[in-house]
Amino acid sequence: MSEQNRRYVRYFVDYAGLAAFLVTLAITRSAVTATWGLVGGAAAAILAGLIFERRLAPMALVTGVLALIFGGLTLFLHDERFIKIKPTILYTAFGLFLLTGLLRGKNPLRVLMGDAFHLPDPVVRTLTLRYTLFFFALAIANEAVWRTQSTMTWALFKFPGTVAIIFVFTMLQAPLMMKHAPPEDGPQPDSEAGRGDRP
Repeated sequence: MSEQNRRYVRYFVDYAGLAAFLVTLAITRSAVTATWGLVGGAAAAILAGLIFERRLAPMALVTGVLALIFGGLTLFLHDERFIKIKPTILYTAFGLFLLTGLLRGKNPLRVLMGDAFHLPDPVVRTLTLRYTLFFFALAIANEAVWRTQSTMTWALFKFPGTVAIIFVFTMLQAPLMMKHAPPEDGPQPDSEAGRGDRP
């Protein structure tokens, strides 16, 4: 599979469930009914990732599984609160995962993001702290929005709002990453992460 096609698969895995939920919600105006779209989209995304890439990134896998669990609870109990608190639990879990690893002297961000970037451990720890605070902030924001706004407003905040926020935040980390990135043809920085950075 070409790199371009792999990119399309990753987009589908990341956003299929959210897009299906938003479209269904716009048509039916019912969060419970729209959850069928989320569950179906999440299942299709997980299946596509396994078929075309034979793997799923940790973040995509956790997100998809939680979508299936909380989507199932929403449909079974006919209570849209479950699907609305799913992002809060997801972001809090990511934040706690990063914070726990950081306190243990590990670099858990490498687990979530993979080894696509090669940076010195002190830089990775700085990024880990930033992402920890960012995920906690997203959890708080999700709680504030779904408890005070309409379901459609919350859905738009979730997608594409949260996606845009994450993109902007990630771009703001680019200067730090570029400053410490090794030359493409040079040796990778000597890091203990390859031997023991897994939390």
